[in-house]
Amino acid sequence: MPLPKAELHLHVEGTLEPELAFELAARNGVTLPYADTEELRKAYLFDDLQSFLNLYYELMAVLRTEQDFADLADAYLARAAAQGVRHAEIFFDPQAHLARGVGMGTVVEGLSRALSRSEPTHGVSTQLIMCFLRDESAESAMQTLEAAKPYLDRIVGVGLDSAEVGHPPAKFREVYEAAAALGLRRVAHAGEEGPPEYITEALDVLGAERIDHGLRCMEDPGLVDRLVRERVPLTLCPLSNVRLRAVDVLEDHPLPAMLEAGLLCTVNSDDPAYFGGYVGDTFHAVREALGLDRERMRDLARNSFEASFLDHDEERRARYLAEVEAYEFG
Repeated sequence: MPLPKAELHLHVEGTLEPELAFELAARNGVTLPYADTEELRKAYLFDDLQSFLNLYYELMAVLRTEQDFADLADAYLARAAAQGVRHAEIFFDPQAHLARGVGMGTVVEGLSRALSRSEPTHGVSTQLIMCFLRDESAESAMQTLEAAKPYLDRIVGVGLDSAEVGHPPAKFREVYEAAAALGLRRVAHAGEEGPPEYITEALDVLGAERIDHGLRCMEDPGLVDRLVRERVPLTLCPLSNVRLRAVDVLEDHPLPAMLEAGLLCTVNSDDPAYFGGYVGDTFHAVREALGLDRERMRDLARNSFEASFLDHDEERRARYLAEVEAYEFG
């Protein structure tokens, strides 16, 4: 029985395993430039964020119908449940699909089909967060928010992802103000590739309630003090950091120092099909590589529920936290 946990930094498009990619390609008459799943899996090796993103967007071509998105989400939820996930807050990238002629309704309805049956099927509660691509224009982000308005009963918040450097958070001030006015929660990727200043900007300009990644905060002691004082959650993705060269080897990851500093850190898988493991695999890897003891692992699980957007259901949050406290390590 795995340690109960929430996953708060997970791109559903990044859960596309080679086997499902080929299955959907065959279903939709899409030809992939790879001979078989083995050759495709070899392509899941990256030099940097951009080389990953190139493949990530290329493979999205297989996602065409509501059923495709439902199958993608359902496959993730089954894997997550097996690794102890009790609650998942799932990112999706509508602009990447709209640009291919796949409508917002197709994406949201398909994902929602899987999410609506997640609890009875997998025992996992879910929420959906719509991300804006920061290397697209602010106007495109605003158009995306407008397109999402008929589906906001299914979307809990907005996020900001894709290539970070050269695309500061302030570029998206207006769309975040509009999202806040609609009652949407706000998160943003910051301080992965980008400097610590991007984290501050995400907090002050976008009103971000949670920082996705954020590991470069450690370069700014004043920012660390602020994050600790304000209890701003950081959704760290250690395996992703290594695969995308933000950290050379897992043993060098700053997670222990971040916990020691009092930061509200969570551990997540980011794009698990591409980065070598789902969230349970990630918990195991950091425990082994960083020498984290059982109580530190329990802290990480506890943090994940405390950082979640379960404010509307404190009873559920309390129940999940009780499961963490009662958990007996093998």
